[in-house]
Amino acid sequence: MSDSGASRLRRQLESGGFEARLYVKQLSQQSDGDRDLQEHRQRIQALAEETAQNLKRNVYQNYRQFIETAREISYLESEMYQLSHLLTEQKSSLESIPLTLLPAAAAAGAAAASGGEEGGGGAGGRDHLRGQTGFFPSPGGASRDGSGPGEEGKQRTLTTLLEKVEGCRHLLETPGQYLVYNGDLVEYEADHMAQLQRVHGFLMNDCLLVATWLPQRRGMYRYNALYPLDGLAVVNVKDNPPMKDMFKLLMFPESRIFQAENAKIKREWLEVLEETKRALNEKRRREQEEAAAPRGPPQVTPKASNPFEDEDDDEPTVPEIEEEKVDLSMEWIQELPEDLDVCIAQRDFEGAVDLLDKLNHYLEDKPSPPPVKELRARVDERVRQLTEVLVFELSPDRSLRGGPKATRRAVSQLIRLGQCTKACELFLRNRAAAVHTAIRQLRIEGATLLYIHKLCHVFFTSLLETAREFETDFAGTDSGCYSAFVVWARSAMGMFVDAFSKQVFDSKESLSTAAECVKVAKEHCQQLGDIGLDLTFIIHALLVKDIQGALHSYKEIIIEATKHRNSEEMWRRMNLMTPEALGKLKEEMKSCGVSNFEQYTGDDCWVNLSYTVVAFTKQTMGFLEEALKLYFPELHMVLLESLVEIILVAVQHVDYSLRCEQDPEKKAFIKQNASFLYETVLPVVEKRFEEGVGKPAKQLQDLRNASRLIRVNPESTTSVV
Repeated sequence: MSDSGASRLRRQLESGGFEARLYVKQLSQQSDGDRDLQEHRQRIQALAEETAQNLKRNVYQNYRQFIETAREISYLESEMYQLSHLLTEQKSSLESIPLTLLPAAAAAGAAAASGGEEGGGGAGGRDHLRGQTGFFPSPGGASRDGSGPGEEGKQRTLTTLLEKVEGCRHLLETPGQYLVYNGDLVEYEADHMAQLQRVHGFLMNDCLLVATWLPQRRGMYRYNALYPLDGLAVVNVKDNPPMKDMFKLLMFPESRIFQAENAKIKREWLEVLEETKRALNEKRRREQEEAAAPRGPPQVTPKASNPFEDEDDDEPTVPEIEEEKVDLSMEWIQELPEDLDVCIAQRDFEGAVDLLDKLNHYLEDKPSPPPVKELRARVDERVRQLTEVLVFELSPDRSLRGGPKATRRAVSQLIRLGQCTKACELFLRNRAAAVHTAIRQLRIEGATLLYIHKLCHVFFTSLLETAREFETDFAGTDSGCYSAFVVWARSAMGMFVDAFSKQVFDSKESLSTAAECVKVAKEHCQQLGDIGLDLTFIIHALLVKDIQGALHSYKEIIIEATKHRNSEEMWRRMNLMTPEALGKLKEEMKSCGVSNFEQYTGDDCWVNLSYTVVAFTKQTMGFLEEALKLYFPELHMVLLESLVEIILVAVQHVDYSLRCEQDPEKKAFIKQNASFLYETVLPVVEKRFEEGVGKPAKQLQDLRNASRLIRVNPESTTSVV
């Protein structure tokens, strides 16, 4: 393709008003045939490859800059973390100054009034200062929020500590959350009691955060896990030297073992965990009782009198609207999280989804006060666990026995959970693994056709069952799932064609065997039309290269055999010796479509034709019959060109012999053979080709018209063919 043509094509494809459908329509109207379309396709493919190479080259040129930029960003991020930590410490120090000055000032005033008790006042101020600073726990060791300021101070302490933990900024968004206890721990592997890593535990009033220690950044941690206290169980691990001072945390479906620094800290961890869990349960019980209590009339907040406020600025008082309550005191709601855990453990997926549907129906069109949000958060954790179990049920690692119906249970529950896309993906992935396994388990028989029958039966039966099950499971869902199924079916067909071609075409089977195998595959593929799935065009597109190679190979075999017989041609009549052999030849020629073969037979067992011409007729008609079994529109030109090449070999040999032969008797015999070729064989080839393809072949008509006897000049040595 020239540079100007490529540039013109690139500008056309990059234009703003380019429409692919209109472009293809115009191209089809302007092209003369398949060759033009193939050439244009190659030009577009070359342009796409050139664009991909340019893009790859640009990426490689900028690759080093990308690496350096990423490194600078990493350094900048580390510095920003350190800067944020310093600013937080400075802010905490500044905020604590007024709290320490007020008690000191009060103590000084009391000392002045009593006439000289400065020592006692100073000691009181120092004691209070120690109480305030003692509230801020150090990152190392363990500390407990036993005494300190109110909610604001607790929130500030939580903020200060969590600034040292990467990846947990979202925790600060929860209102009313504060730090209760924290300390260093060592985690051990549950089965073999091998030490895993150093961690730091942060116990909040509603959850436990576990962060891993960063050795390269002293005093900093990375977020590891967060466990709600209502789903957490604490178990004391009996000391068994050298394994001691350990306790276990149970979170369905996992568990973790931690070791404290000493027995005292271990006891504190166990006590504070139990106390915090009890406090959280008591708090939620009170909130649910308040939510279930009857609502009174909305209270109007009186406007506070302000002597400095101008009377002209008085505005009407807006009554405070009390938030609507939701009754969560019912027994089934209270036990819902535990019931979901039981259903998941017992693999009662339908029961779990029924409970979720019941809850969603109850909370539909209701407000979302904090108790409802907390309930939904607890339920969402169970939904995540249920989804993971259902996903595992559909994974290819599970047993693939039972066919597509075995996946219906998990698929239907995923769809009810709103995971339709994930259910579709997992279902198709499961069936792809099942089809692949079934194909691999097939025994390769000695007879190719027998193996192909088994292969087609296994594959297309699996495909048909999958399609019917898919239609049952995903009826009424998003239509995008059906598009995904079509893509999957094409991928599965590629898997089938790989196994098919490896056995049929790679093993160099005869053209007749290949034709029978392709015919079997087409017949099975057409059975999918019963459910509205037509994949015939896909199997054609995937097999076209292999069939082209088979036709080309067999064409070369026929041409070589014809040339070999032509080199030994003596132009003598055939003597079949027995009537049985003559009758068999007549039947063979009749099956080839030559109905007037009787006129070329002589007395006894003689045939007034050359052995070369008779053999060429049988071989050419056999090739045509087998090729028509393989035919589909994409192979039209390949088959036609192969036929023309084969016929030209025989026609040119007859024409050459007719011009070069000097013996009158042999020349008359050659003319008789030429007449048989031009007036009998070529019309039969044209007719059979038109019957098999559905349209006449102009190239065959032109070949026959250009090869008539009347246009052959016996005195000339120049061929007109």
